[in-house]
Amino acid sequence: MSPDHPPGLDLDRLRVLLDRERPGLVSGTLSGRLIEGGRSNLTYAVTDGTARWVVRRPPLGHVLATAHDMRREHRVISALHPTDVPVPRPVLLCEDEEVLGAPFYVMEFVDGTPYRTAEQLAPLGPERTRAAVLNLVDTLVGLHAVDPAEVGLADFGRPEGFLDRQLRRWAKQLDASRNRDLAGIDELHATLGRELPRSPAPTVVHGDYRLDNVLIGGEDDEIRAILDWEMSTLGDPLTDLGLLVMYSSPLGMPDSPVSTTAQAPGHPAPAELIERYAARSGRDVSTVAWYTAFAWFKLAVILEGIHYRYTLGQTVGRGFDRIGDLVPVFIEHGLTTLQKG
Repeated sequence: MSPDHPPGLDLDRLRVLLDRERPGLVSGTLSGRLIEGGRSNLTYAVTDGTARWVVRRPPLGHVLATAHDMRREHRVISALHPTDVPVPRPVLLCEDEEVLGAPFYVMEFVDGTPYRTAEQLAPLGPERTRAAVLNLVDTLVGLHAVDPAEVGLADFGRPEGFLDRQLRRWAKQLDASRNRDLAGIDELHATLGRELPRSPAPTVVHGDYRLDNVLIGGEDDEIRAILDWEMSTLGDPLTDLGLLVMYSSPLGMPDSPVSTTAQAPGHPAPAELIERYAARSGRDVSTVAWYTAFAWFKLAVILEGIHYRYTLGQTVGRGFDRIGDLVPVFIEHGLTTLQKG
């Protein structure tokens, strides 16, 4: 298909739907392109030559609807849009699979940059980089300050036993992709289970909160939108903090196919991020080492799954041959984080 008609996006059917459900919204012929960089759901930029929108849909040929729940993503951004949490304005949800072959939703297009690596941050300079990362923490505090019941999300998840379920879920994922010995991973999982912290009051949890899942733009490098809500739920807010701390920690592995932003000049140290979150949220973060170690464990499991699929010849692209070398590094970081507390 041509770039203006990418696979999974039937622009003629989309136009018919928009004209019926949002009369007057579209004023010209639609064209669209796939936005690269997504790891799961497909994201397209669509324009009529004047206005722009974004379409989100599950991967082509997916079969696990619960893993790519468009209704869930649309629901959370619809609930949060009236608040101070920066999310794109939702336009519509379509659960009729006859239109694009799967459920999808449309939201406004937000200008901004998702910074994925230290190299991409470097041109900002130390001061702007520092401000952007600290603003990332402040925006997370704002998300966790939203009362789920007040925005219609009281039943958005099951916060009771959240951490225990998370541990069991990722252990099950690990078992499904075991085909080699991984020194320390069972010790890491067992220690996390023995030292399970008591969760604070539940909040809306993003589930994958990091710098490249937000759009930064404008003269003040403001966070214009938080993206990729597919893992959001009600749960322990410190899981978001732990993941952010993990992605802000040096890997110590040059040219890694999975990078953190920690080496960018001006990037705040993890301790400063934790301190800022504690000061602005008022939450006790004394057990944040557990949450950070859990993030290392979770990513180790995800990477091992990618490596497993690579060994079966089920992945295509660059860098997959090096993913397996990363897994022991993540395990070691998790163990070290728990030992240091």
